[in-house]
Amino acid sequence: MIQGLSASFKALGDPVRLRLFALLGHSKELCVCHLVDALQLPQSTVSRHLSILRHAGLLETRREGKWMYYHLCGDLSTELFTVLQKEGCSQIEQDLKALHCILAP
Repeated sequence: MIQGLSASFKALGDPVRLRLFALLGHSKELCVCHLVDALQLPQSTVSRHLSILRHAGLLETRREGKWMYYHLCGDLSTELFTVLQKEGCSQIEQDLKALHCILAP
C-alpha cells in the first residue's frame, strides 16, 4: 500500500502532470488531442506525462481508432482529485476554461 501511495505522489510531483490529472478529474474521459490543445504543449510531452500517470495506476486508457482516451481510475485517484480540487489553482482554472472552449460545439 505504501509503495502505491509513493508512486502516486511521485507521479503527481510534476506541475504538468498535476494539470493533466486535474483536467481528467473534471471530465469523464478526454482524448490526448484535447489535452494537447488545452495545455498548449507538444503531443509528445503530454503523452509522456500521461504514460507516467497511467503507470502509477492513476489513469486508464481506451483506444478508439488512432485516438487514445484517458480517464481517472480507482478510489485513490478520486480521493487525490478531491484534495487537488479543494486547493484551487489559477493555472488549473485557466486550463479548464481552455478545455471548455475546445469542447464547446
